[in-house]
Amino acid sequence: MSIGTSRERGLLSQSERERVRFSHYPGLVGAERDELVELARWLREQRGRLQGQIRQGRRLRRGKAEPRSAREGSASEQHLAARKQVFAQALRRVNSRLGQLAAERRRQQNLARLQAALERRRKAPVHHPQPGPHAAAGAASVENPKDTVQADPREIGRVSQFVKDAQARRDDRG
Repeated sequence: MSIGTSRERGLLSQSERERVRFSHYPGLVGAERDELVELARWLREQRGRLQGQIRQGRRLRRGKAEPRSAREGSASEQHLAARKQVFAQALRRVNSRLGQLAAERRRQQNLARLQAALERRRKAPVHHPQPGPHAAAGAASVENPKDTVQADPREIGRVSQFVKDAQARRDDRG
């Protein structure tokens, strides 16, 4: 479930709020890659710290661990989980932007490679070998050894006339 920016402000301290605010849309667009990597590292650290506190609180409630300090266990698990969720969402946004930057960088590199390949292709000498002193005679023709049936031209005309006459007889009946 998503947590709104007004709820984020209530969950985070002032210094955390400034860093998380940078992970929202307008701040992400103008950011350099190094800044985003540093922010992602910080967000991961904060999320991991809160995960550890939540796990420790669960262990305390089950009786599996001793309290590390007198104040431990005072923060509710829901509050810690909501804060952890704020950092997780901010990390997701930053990782998404880092992915976009990496994809853009890959596209630029591929375009540069393709343009370099095209330039190499254009500058390469064209290979058109000379045909030699004269053209070859070509393939020799081979006669078909099978006998072909020769039809009498008068027979062809007779069959055509027979079909015409039969069609006329059918038309007269109808």
